[in-house]
Amino acid sequence: MKKLQGAHLRKPVTPDLLMTPSDQGDVDLDVDFAADRGNWTGKLDFLLSCIGYCVGLGNVWRFPYRAYTNGGGAFLVPYFLMLAICGIPLFFLELSLGQFSSLGPLAVWKISPLFKGAGAAMLLIVGLVAIYYNMIIAYVLFYLFASLTSNLPWEHCGNWWNTDLCLEHRGSKDGNGALPLNLTSTVSPSEEYWSRYVLHIQGSQGIGSPGHIRWNLCLCLLLAWVIVYLCILKGVKSSGKVVYFTATFPYLILLMLLVRGVTLPGAWKGIQFYLTPQFHHLLSSKVWIEAALQIFYSLGVGFGGLLTFASYNTFHQNIYRDTFIVTLGNAITSILAGFAIFSVLGYMSQELGVPVDQVAKAGPGLAFVVYPQAMTMLPLSPFWSFLFFFMLLTLGLDSQFAFLETIVTAVTDEFPYYLRPKKAVFSGLICVAMYLLGLVLTTDGGMYWLVLLDDYSASFGLMVVVITTCLAVTRVYGIQRFCRDIHMMLGFKPGFYFRACWLFLSPATLLALLVYSIVKYQPSEYGSYRFPAWAELLGILMGLLSCLMIPAGMLVAVLREEGSLWERLQQASRPAMDWGPSLEENRTGMYVATLAGSQSPKPLMVHMRKYGGITSFENTAIEVDREIAEEEESMM
Repeated sequence: MKKLQGAHLRKPVTPDLLMTPSDQGDVDLDVDFAADRGNWTGKLDFLLSCIGYCVGLGNVWRFPYRAYTNGGGAFLVPYFLMLAICGIPLFFLELSLGQFSSLGPLAVWKISPLFKGAGAAMLLIVGLVAIYYNMIIAYVLFYLFASLTSNLPWEHCGNWWNTDLCLEHRGSKDGNGALPLNLTSTVSPSEEYWSRYVLHIQGSQGIGSPGHIRWNLCLCLLLAWVIVYLCILKGVKSSGKVVYFTATFPYLILLMLLVRGVTLPGAWKGIQFYLTPQFHHLLSSKVWIEAALQIFYSLGVGFGGLLTFASYNTFHQNIYRDTFIVTLGNAITSILAGFAIFSVLGYMSQELGVPVDQVAKAGPGLAFVVYPQAMTMLPLSPFWSFLFFFMLLTLGLDSQFAFLETIVTAVTDEFPYYLRPKKAVFSGLICVAMYLLGLVLTTDGGMYWLVLLDDYSASFGLMVVVITTCLAVTRVYGIQRFCRDIHMMLGFKPGFYFRACWLFLSPATLLALLVYSIVKYQPSEYGSYRFPAWAELLGILMGLLSCLMIPAGMLVAVLREEGSLWERLQQASRPAMDWGPSLEENRTGMYVATLAGSQSPKPLMVHMRKYGGITSFENTAIEVDREIAEEEESMM
């Protein structure tokens, strides 16, 4: 670090006075970071990582289904409205917290130690999600390898795993186009391949008796964790380069599938079914709730991934611009995925002679049953199947990178002296532990456990965490102070739109979602299987545990202070003494000389010494100092 500083002083750099720091390119990225923590090697690393994190499996198997069941094209109205009210503001808030402090989900609560339990809850949620999410990637790997044949194994009946109900539905309609009477009581080869061969679910009596470990799934899960570990081995320096492929290549495959889909006979039938506006659906509260839920989970707000990624940015990275690029790009990707999926489902509907709604499904059923069945109807079916599952693999890996990086960053920021020098070893231990915990998902009844984790690990608990974060930042820390922090970073304050959303609209919407999810609670199920009461209780406790982390953290914070209860609460809610930008030269106004070991009375002097003059950002720093001084005078 001393060598870098010395070299920098020998060769002064004078930025363009008319440029903001966020627009000055990638020059000298490393001087804006705590050197031992690591950083992105370029701005594009961060942007692509955020895109890869947000654009995931849900864009392919959840958005299209939710769109057509909630009014088709009319669903886009509440979808984009909820994106504006909830998605964009919360996305920007989380990025701002991470970039301003250069800290992970736990240490960032120096902003108000009373709410550090929200960071712990975030880690618990992301840990549970990472365990089962990598199992989905293992399923994708299984199908990817199975596609490397001349004939897809789920194309025909007659295999050892098939039953007497198996019927090759292709070409099953008679001469006048009428369906056989017994078609609805039959099962497609792709469905039996998924349930009886891949999952081998017939070997389990339920969630309480998972049966034996499926060694082929066990090995696929191991491979998935090895891939993830190798990609995050050097933190964001390695994962930031991997995303150049994993975040962009899915778009190429999606484009190929889209072109192939729309050229199939019957494709328009599926697209019409997907987007035909049914505006009467907008009168139903369910449609608005579905739109908000889709935005909430699709952008990954509250999982800590956005905060973690932003913490590796330069202090002046233009996250305002990046917010709109990622959020709008994610929405457009979801819509394009719908065209690619439903064009093929329309073709499948015409081939089978059944309505589109009888072949369209949401969730894993679409990825591992319906779409693979559609692939068998195309020429060169193994090729298209391989492309589809390779797309799912790259979509899933990006999100998994974020989950693991969030956990590793949060813990290493809490214990930097011990863990940062051994970050690679620590990351390996996390991966091994999660692999062992995920082995239950590779059993005959593993799908039951996966459904339970999916339904409860990031449900109402995640909403409570995000509501708490929003209220803590805007109400306890203060909206004016938070906007001033953003002013220090970007050179401007957030406008009325962001303030209104942070203070009222976003928390109110999330609270409505939380109430709705509780009122409309339905027990988990998988197909015809109903989960026993003890499993439901376990799931509810799983969600409650993350919520209980918040009051538990409050209790710990209060006990660490001195004085009466009210005095303890006041002290614990105030920012820590060293809260603020991680580097001395970025600290101004209220943050002057509050960094441990600070030698300079005015960080502005450091800027002038480094750059040889006052840049546009230094002018911003002077403005912030003046504002604070005026506020102090008015209070006296």
